[in-house]
This record gives sequence, C-alpha cells and structure tokens, in this order.
Amino acid sequence: MSRYRNYRKGAGAFILHILLMLLAAIFVFPVFWAFVSSLKTLGEIFIYPPKIFPEDPHWENYKTVLTGSIPFPRFMLNSLIVALGRTAGVVITSALAAYAFARLRFRGREGLFLIYVGTLVIPFQVTMIPVFVIVRNLHWVDTYLALIVPGMFSAFGTFLLRQFFLTLPRDLEEAAIIDGCSFFRIFWQIILPLSKPALASLSIFTFVGTWNEFLWPLIIINETKMKTVTLGLSIFQGLYFTEWHLVMAATIIAISVPLLLYVFLQKYFVKGIALTGLKA
Repeated sequence: MSRYRNYRKGAGAFILHILLMLLAAIFVFPVFWAFVSSLKTLGEIFIYPPKIFPEDPHWENYKTVLTGSIPFPRFMLNSLIVALGRTAGVVITSALAAYAFARLRFRGREGLFLIYVGTLVIPFQVTMIPVFVIVRNLHWVDTYLALIVPGMFSAFGTFLLRQFFLTLPRDLEEAAIIDGCSFFRIFWQIILPLSKPALASLSIFTFVGTWNEFLWPLIIINETKMKTVTLGLSIFQGLYFTEWHLVMAATIIAISVPLLLYVFLQKYFVKGIALTGLKA
C-alpha cells in the first residue's frame, strides 16, 4: 500500500511538472519569438510560412537601435532614473506607513487602514486629471519629478509590508524598548533588516510596474529627451510603415533590465511572497 501511494505521489508530481513546463513555454514563447525576430530583416519577418530562425542573424539591428536617430539609450536612462527613484520612494513611504499600521497603537488605526487600502479599487483614470492639474501648477511637466513623485505612495505596498511586519515576533521589539530604543530605532535596526524578502518583493513589483508604465508618461511628457522607454518603443512604429525588426530589437533591450533585476532578487522575491500574508 505504501509503495502504491509513493507511486501515485510520484506520478502526480511528474504530471504537475509537465503542466508547469507547458505553461512556462506559453509565457516564454512570445519573448523567444521577439528575440529571433530581432535578428531578422524586415522581409524575413513576413515570410510565409514563417521561419523560426533567421538564415543570417543580423546583430547590427541592435546597433541600429542604440546608435540610430532615435535616442533610445536616453530613453533607457530616463526609465532607469524614474524606476529607481519611484521604487526608493515607494519602499520608504510604504515601510513607514506599514510599521505604523502594524505596530503603533492609535485611535482609528484599523478604520484608517481600511480606507487607505480601499483606494486600491479606484482606477488611475479617475485621479489622472486632478493629478495632472497639480503637476502642471507645480511646473513639473517634462521633469523627472512629474514621473516619480505622484507614484511614490502605494496602498498596495503598505498592505504588503504590513502583512509581513505582522509575522515578525514582538519579543525583539519589547526587549529593545526595555533597553531604551525609540520606535524609529526599532524600525530602522530591527524591523527593516528582518524584512528584506518583503522589501525585495515590493521593489520588484514597483520597478517593473514603473518601467512598463505608458499612460502617465504619455500624458505628462512632451519633450523627446525626457521620454521613457515605453514611449520610445512607440516612436519606432510609424503611421504608414513600421520597421518591426528594430521594434523587436528595442523590445528585447527594454525587457532586459527588469529581467536582470528579477534574476538577482529572485531568492528574496520568492521568500517574501511565501511569507507575506501568513498572519491577518
């Protein structure tokens, strides 16, 4: 009987791995197709029946993207500055707010937290015009501040970190209070060092979300030199003619940055997702 159970368990795990591999292939295939298309000529992309691999890989497509008339490296730099700035802002503000909601006791704490988290159901299109008016009155149009500051406060980030903070034992904080530590010192020297997985998860979510953002930069940025990478990709698509091989090359370059970030922070990301939300 035990041998039969082990056989069923092994067969179930094998089938599950096969299904996961098929699901992973479905998600990876568009990226793979974009990569091989970036090595083709424009004519090879529209050959029917399509060929997966080009006969002669054209690596110069990447050189054309990086050194052509469109300042794509500048767009990459703009996106990097905005993504890093907003990620730092979100992590700092969300950590401070989450610590207050998770550890500090004050009147109306639970109600205020529910209201704050409730803002997640409000779509950006509702607040887009008021935010634009504020940014314009501050004379931030076509600046990094317009791209960074409005997105530095995240209800999702606060919720994520609060749930993680609730899983941390209070014994360390009580011992620190007995030793005379202030709330801020406890937050800085105890809570944050123990929260690296959750902070890494929030950083990845925020960085990738900011890197892929299109609507807000489209509204607030007019100057070419201030465009982000998503706006830069749209420049490659002309009104009557689109060089799709260059679009694919630019796309591969654009997704390489968040992909590398995830590779380096994968361990913390998985751990943070696994531990967050274990305690209500």
